[in-house]
Amino acid sequence: MRWLFLLLLVLNLFYYVWHQQQAPMRVKEVAPLSLYRSAEDNIRLLSESGNVPSVQGRPAPATPVEAPEAVCLFVGGYAAENDIQPLQQRLNGLDVSAVVQSRDAEGAVDYWVYLPPLASRQASLRQLKELQSRHIDSYLIGEGDLADGISLGMFPRRELADALVSRLGETGYEPQVRELPRAYRSFWLRIDEASQRLLDDALLARLSADFPGMQQQLMPCKDVASTR
Repeated sequence: MRWLFLLLLVLNLFYYVWHQQQAPMRVKEVAPLSLYRSAEDNIRLLSESGNVPSVQGRPAPATPVEAPEAVCLFVGGYAAENDIQPLQQRLNGLDVSAVVQSRDAEGAVDYWVYLPPLASRQASLRQLKELQSRHIDSYLIGEGDLADGISLGMFPRRELADALVSRLGETGYEPQVRELPRAYRSFWLRIDEASQRLLDDALLARLSADFPGMQQQLMPCKDVASTR
């Protein structure tokens, strides 16, 4: 009986081992590739999202925005302050507050023909006498970077200045030409902001008819200097 029991035990162990070898292997579950791709799509850089965190809890500095330059309504544009006073009186009678202001601007260009200063003032005076003896209009320049030079005239057009340079060049002189912007001053009335609503197109048209030469412009307030 003991040998039979041992034989049955050995057979059972053999059957168990054989059964384990014949059992099908369990298939390992693999996540589909689409899940990996969807996970990668959800990953975004901070630079792409635009939500950059603040440094040490402080918000990122905002870009400064420059304030627009103030613009005022001006009427007038006269060469003399006396010419604009009647317009100011008319506006004041219409309850329109207006302040006289002047504006300097560059206009046409003058062409100055001159001879540069010589080594000494005495040499320049001798040259001046020589020019005057030839009946050439000239005078000694008294100040500035051309002091002791000789002025030969101011001309409104370049061709006139070049003609004098050519004529004097034939006699041995070497004059030069300098461009001088011609500055002029105009007078305007700056309309108070609260009064601008009173100056509609119809009223401006009547004022232009009553005051010949009146102009109207929108200009930066700081570019015009007050005269009062």
